[in-house]
Amino acid sequence: MPSLLSNSRWRTRIEIALVFAVFCLLGAWPVPDVNESHYLGRAIHYWNPDWAHGDFFLDSADTHKVFYFSFGWLSLLLGPAALAWTGRLLAWLLLAWSWRRLSIAIVPRPWYSVLTAALFVCLTERCHMAGEWVVGGVEAKDFAYVFVFLGLEAIVRNRWNRGLLLFGAAAAFHVVVGGWAVVAAGIAWLRLCCRGRPNCDTPPLRLLWPGLVGGLLLALPGLWPSLALDWGVDAQIARQAHEIYVFERLPHHLVLAGMHRDFIARFALLCLLWLLLGPWEKRARLPETQQAGISRLRAFVSGAVAITLAGAAINLLIYFGERGLAADLLRYYWFRLTDVVVPLGISLEGVALAVRLAASGADAGSVDDTANALRSQSGGKPERSRWRRTLGLFRYRWLALVLLLSGYHLVDRVLDYINSQQPRSHKIDGMENFDDWRDICEWVATSGKIPPGARFLTPRMAQTFKWYTGHSEVATWKDIPQDATELVRWWARLQDIYATGLPPPQPRWRLTLTELSAERLRQLGAKYGADYLIDERSDSPPELPLTFGNERYGIYSLR
Repeated sequence: MPSLLSNSRWRTRIEIALVFAVFCLLGAWPVPDVNESHYLGRAIHYWNPDWAHGDFFLDSADTHKVFYFSFGWLSLLLGPAALAWTGRLLAWLLLAWSWRRLSIAIVPRPWYSVLTAALFVCLTERCHMAGEWVVGGVEAKDFAYVFVFLGLEAIVRNRWNRGLLLFGAAAAFHVVVGGWAVVAAGIAWLRLCCRGRPNCDTPPLRLLWPGLVGGLLLALPGLWPSLALDWGVDAQIARQAHEIYVFERLPHHLVLAGMHRDFIARFALLCLLWLLLGPWEKRARLPETQQAGISRLRAFVSGAVAITLAGAAINLLIYFGERGLAADLLRYYWFRLTDVVVPLGISLEGVALAVRLAASGADAGSVDDTANALRSQSGGKPERSRWRRTLGLFRYRWLALVLLLSGYHLVDRVLDYINSQQPRSHKIDGMENFDDWRDICEWVATSGKIPPGARFLTPRMAQTFKWYTGHSEVATWKDIPQDATELVRWWARLQDIYATGLPPPQPRWRLTLTELSAERLRQLGAKYGADYLIDERSDSPPELPLTFGNERYGIYSLR
């Protein structure tokens, strides 16, 4: 083992493996995790249109085609659960590799990338504002963040063209993630160029055209389908779709008023902590090369914060009667990038500062020891310098604090999914009794009593029916189309099927469709081509034939 650790190549591999282990500990929730049934369902359907044939959501326009094309083909060889685990392991391994490269660029010492990774995942989960995450269930943005980490590493090392190319590749997988990374890099470049230093080594704009043009070309496979979502759509329909998307379906990601106040407050404190790191770093007198890299990283984080502040300003349009214009702009996720890069900046800069303080304490101790030895030889009294007395108290305490916080978070998450026998996708949707839900979906998939191509009316908050059965649904809350026309139709379906029509403060949505009469359910079945209803059983079930049922759920024939 010592010989392996002394070999730089093996040390690098072991370090990546340890970062990978941190990500595995964080994300090993039961399949499917949040969003996995949504995005992997589309990937499966992309390569096998007969899977959940006729599903309204799956038949709508695709936006993450690079992800579906490059990864979804594995669904021809693997079942949904195996596909999810394969994607998770691949994404976490690539994230570990790219994170280690980025961490070494800021903290140029072996093994510390494991600590920075643990702190990063702790802060992103505990201190996010708009619900963004990096390590979890597999989807397109996991692979996009691999390229963002690599691109940011290139910028930290002052390789701007390479960074722009990598951000373009990120946009190919996820146009919002990669696109905002490019904008943040542009703001960072402006900030570094406008400092007015005579020895500024930031490349001028005329030298960045290869990265800008190449990055745009790489981004086109992700950018083009996203731009095409509103093409040829009536302006009124597009505006309606944007308002539904922003204010009805995703305000917790897109609108400050829709976010939890505690989330906003804790994120504001996180940003304050990041600001306070700047003066500390100047006092620590980091090596010039390391300080230059941190300055570029801080400029990038500043760019992301500027994007968020612009989004906050756009939010004000709502209060000036410009709700439609606000929706047109807020749908671009102005708060997404800061949820990731502020924790990233604190993790890397904070550990770099803690390592420097520890090293400075050791250096100061060596100087004092030498001075005291000389004093002893001359008969003088040993002294302790003020620098040593100060740093001696804090030499390793900041590193210990980082280790304690990140370790607590990882242990807490491991205990969460060990004690939970059900996926987070089922816990979040608020449905009851996972075992009964899994049992009735298994019956649909394997009993042979349900004909191929049958369509179902399902609970509004259900996320995993297609995942477990391979059958199509009329509409669900989670599966929202991206193109404007289909999004408006999706909202109309939800209103028609699930809305109570009662004024506030009465419930907006029905608890179960079994509240409806048999005649109304048959009408909905005929209107949307649904053959069966699957929902919670009630004390007064509809007068429909019960095809199968268990203690919690029942399947009713609508034909």
